[in-house]
Amino acid sequence: MADDRGMIRPGQVIILCALALLTMGVVMVQSAGMNVTPLSDGMNPTESAAVSGVTASSLMTSRTSAYLFLAIVAMVIASRLPVRKLADRLDRVVWFRPGGDLGLLMIGSVVLIAVVLSVYVPGLRREMNGSARWINLHAPGLESIQPSEIAKWALIGVVAWYASRLASYPSNRLHRFWTGLFPAVAAIGVVAFAVVLEDLGTGVLMVAACTIVLLGAGARIRHFAMFIPLGAMGVAAAIMTSPYRVDRITSFINPYADPKGDGYHMIQSLATVSGGGVFGRGIGHGLQKFGYLPEDTTDFLFAVVCEELGLVGAMIVISLYAAIVWTGTHIIARERSTLLKLFTLGVVATFCLQALINLMVVTGLGPTKGIALPLMSSGGTGWILSACMLGLVVSIDRTRTPSAEEFEIAAIEEGFAERTQRGGELVVMPQRVERFGPLVRKARDESIAPAEMQELLGTEELVVKPRVQIRPKPMPIDAPDREDLEEYEQLMLHDE
Repeated sequence: MADDRGMIRPGQVIILCALALLTMGVVMVQSAGMNVTPLSDGMNPTESAAVSGVTASSLMTSRTSAYLFLAIVAMVIASRLPVRKLADRLDRVVWFRPGGDLGLLMIGSVVLIAVVLSVYVPGLRREMNGSARWINLHAPGLESIQPSEIAKWALIGVVAWYASRLASYPSNRLHRFWTGLFPAVAAIGVVAFAVVLEDLGTGVLMVAACTIVLLGAGARIRHFAMFIPLGAMGVAAAIMTSPYRVDRITSFINPYADPKGDGYHMIQSLATVSGGGVFGRGIGHGLQKFGYLPEDTTDFLFAVVCEELGLVGAMIVISLYAAIVWTGTHIIARERSTLLKLFTLGVVATFCLQALINLMVVTGLGPTKGIALPLMSSGGTGWILSACMLGLVVSIDRTRTPSAEEFEIAAIEEGFAERTQRGGELVVMPQRVERFGPLVRKARDESIAPAEMQELLGTEELVVKPRVQIRPKPMPIDAPDREDLEEYEQLMLHDE
């Protein structure tokens, strides 16, 4: 079809942008991780002040390169999964009655809570910078896993399934409060509460993304408005009960009140961003990463990008994120499966909001939070899971069945058919192709999968004789019922 052969598919755009972000992430993490060896007494400065620079060898053998490889593998595997077969099976799942639609929602919520609370299990718990967000499975490559990342993406799938099931009823049950929306909000709130105990930013991100999914499924805004006071009180309680969170809010309001303490992060981040100018200092030539900017390889990596690549590099990074989000919305608009549409919406919303929050924090537009820049900030769990989710979106786009309207448009563009001026009916051109006729007629009535399309085109017995065109003779000039001359040029259709 013209759309497939002449243009790049949306899923391919996502893959290219993701690869670009991952590649930039490897280079910038390596650059931000450079360090200077302190001078030794009595030593020659040129010999003792060795700098761990960025080389081809260091890039290829680094831990981030291994994560890059695993992320690409995860994205490729996910892009080839039969997501539509899985979605069809999930659409038919009813766990128990009464309350059959609540089955997977309840089970999924309990499992995700258990995953998040695994950070408190002795022997698995791993603390970093005073926060217990990671677990150590005591296996090579599994020493630092962030359960909240798993819960963040899995909750999207659970909520999308529940919302699609309720939206599939003749009267959308998400319009009901107690038996429709409330169970979903309760499940989201409980899982998010477990995450907020250690990571407020990720918990808020999960709630925001799931809210977008439910609204996309048809939930009423006025019902959500009833939860705003409760949510605001929950966030306020989470902040007030944690002194370090209160300090982050106060330092955001006035970072120079304590420039060497709570405001240090934001001041150094702004200094790093502004130090790059338009074209930057060059990769590896940044200064703030040498002991001034905290968390330069993770939460504040974008500041290093601004310093070393300048405004140009920053705009490239932002454009790549915008391209993924824009392409994702295009896939959402064309998708007909409610479950896959809502799942894609959740993935795109999570990806967009996470990037937006990180950029706001780095540029001083929001209080300091431990939200990583997706596909760039150092972190194996985040890279692999984010790439896997984007791979699923690519699979949704790859296996999408074109609608009847798209078949007709492609047939006209290829010259296989034309639309008449009278009635707007699609007619196959017998002089152009013989076996495209039944396919177009069938496409007008029901959707056809790509595999079935190939089968139809290659099956002789399904060929029917297409309709032919006959141009009528012009009426006499003096005919009293003569129509406008333009009418004579319209096509009259008759069966052969």
